[in-house]
Amino acid sequence: MEIDIRNAHDIGVAVRAARKAQRLRQDDAAGSIGISESFLGKVEKGAESVHWGKLFQVLDGLGVRVIVDIPDEAGELFAGEEIKRYARVERAAKRRRAPEHTDES
Repeated sequence: MEIDIRNAHDIGVAVRAARKAQRLRQDDAAGSIGISESFLGKVEKGAESVHWGKLFQVLDGLGVRVIVDIPDEAGELFAGEEIKRYARVERAAKRRRAPEHTDES
């Protein structure tokens, strides 16, 4: 089912509905996702400021998929930004894999 998300409260309602549909108590869901019950409660109440990484962990853990519908004109720019981000990640990984040279004389 697709729903229109306009604010943090809407995300909270969606998260709560997804959890309840799986017949999970808040503490059990939080434990299986790997976050605190307090954090899950904040998300479900629509707290305005939450940690993005943890929020996506909750969404993933409950099987909630997020799709962002951007204007067509932004699609090409988005693709370009993704290519740049991928290149940065690859360069960083390559630097981590590169052996360190030590000058032992």
